[in-house]
Amino acid sequence: MKTYFDCWTSVAAALFSQALAGEPELVESLPQPLGERSFAFAATLGGDLEGRFSVALDGTIADAPFFGEGVDQKSAWSELLRETSEAAAGQLLASAGLNCRVVAFDETAPEARASRCYQLRSGARAWTILVSDGVSDPVKKRAGTEEEHAPGAAASALSPGVALLLDVELEASLRFGSREMPLGEILDLGPGDVVELDRPVTDPVDLIVGDKIVARGEVVLVNGNFGLRVTEVAAPKKRLESIRCLF
Repeated sequence: MKTYFDCWTSVAAALFSQALAGEPELVESLPQPLGERSFAFAATLGGDLEGRFSVALDGTIADAPFFGEGVDQKSAWSELLRETSEAAAGQLLASAGLNCRVVAFDETAPEARASRCYQLRSGARAWTILVSDGVSDPVKKRAGTEEEHAPGAAASALSPGVALLLDVELEASLRFGSREMPLGEILDLGPGDVVELDRPVTDPVDLIVGDKIVARGEVVLVNGNFGLRVTEVAAPKKRLESIRCLF
């Protein structure tokens, strides 16, 4: 079933191309920090879906005449993003039968955490746009899932012997992808070269402990640092297997 985020992404890609000069392209990218002049707007949703959905833009985007010369670019962005938010709510009603509406739309401070990062590309230039999805679905909460992931639930199911290891610190790393390269290509690498990996930017990244994948998720920004929003985890037994090589 489509989410509000899915609908917003679809509407934004179409509206931005139609409404902005130069028909720029909205492309998903890896998380990137915003500059000091960044600004953001948030739509507050009500109805079947509730929460805030905010969009933060690189401040330099206001210097580009996307809405024409002599136009207050920041105000024009506010109107376009409001229209995008309302159109996404309408699309969600048509596609999923969920009745939600934008009950408020205002300027806000950029969120510390971003759900997705995009670039608005026009010619040789690109501007970063961060989206923070705080929309929840109170009608369809899964009580069983919440209990399964409740703090301490997994720990209480462990044997006393394993429980002794819970304070052991392990090194975890994120794997974005990989690629096999001839030694000659590696030796020829220099500053500015790009190495393409075997994983599309839309695919989840792996959380690795030891040599095992213990979780997968989406890359986000947390206070200017990279972070991982976990979307799936391995079973506890599989996660414990990842520490065998440490003993």
